[in-house]
Amino acid sequence: MKLIKGAATTALLLYLSALLGLALFQRSLIYNPGSAIVSPAQAGLALTQTLRLSSKDGQELIAWFEPPRDGRPLILYFHGKGGILADRQERFRLLTGSGYGLLALSYRGYGGSTGAPTEEGLLLDAEAAYAEAVRRGFAGPRLVIMGESLGTGVATIMASRHEAAALVLDAPFLSALDVAEGRYPIFPVNIVMKDQFRSDLAIGSVHMPVLMMHGEADTVIPIDSARRLFALAREPKEFIDAPEGKHLVLLQPGVYPRFAAFIDAATKR
Repeated sequence: MKLIKGAATTALLLYLSALLGLALFQRSLIYNPGSAIVSPAQAGLALTQTLRLSSKDGQELIAWFEPPRDGRPLILYFHGKGGILADRQERFRLLTGSGYGLLALSYRGYGGSTGAPTEEGLLLDAEAAYAEAVRRGFAGPRLVIMGESLGTGVATIMASRHEAAALVLDAPFLSALDVAEGRYPIFPVNIVMKDQFRSDLAIGSVHMPVLMMHGEADTVIPIDSARRLFALAREPKEFIDAPEGKHLVLLQPGVYPRFAAFIDAATKR
């Protein structure tokens, strides 16, 4: 009996220690910022310029900007959890090469931007980027809000607050909370998680065309999480299922033409 009680006590202590570690270091699991400062030119984006923005709480932010051509809209782009803007150079070159404008934000704590990332902070940063887009004359039908992975949470919340021509989500989740609960099912994640990115609570307030794309082989964010978010979205909406796609599928064969057709229809080109 003493042996059983001892084993149970040890197991409980291990569980509580793991839970404490999860609670204390949760943001290091959610965010993986890169610190390198790379210019657009170094990333092969010769026509893209670097902007310096200020958030409402005083953080200094970097953003990349290139105006659109041929009447296409500006894409306000929110990146995922890791790296820096230059890590997205291939998709940025594809977008700008097609004539779309780009305003891609480097969140606080990511390459060139001050501060440390939190959900509240990222949303303040996103507001600064949105305000810059509007200041430059891109609002309503001239603006598309787009996010990838973690950035889909930022993009969805922003689209629920502001007008735009469309919302585009590459590898979205129902919420960051939903992903964490699937990853750590034995812990009360809903109680300890600070940054939950509740796209599920915001998507119903999005009143614009919505495009979601996801890979069936995505092991980072299960496609089922995206499908459940899609079910909550208002019409008109479209879901691109990439059968062999992994995490992030804009560059997968056959996806980009459907993306471009959706954007052109939403902006009535």
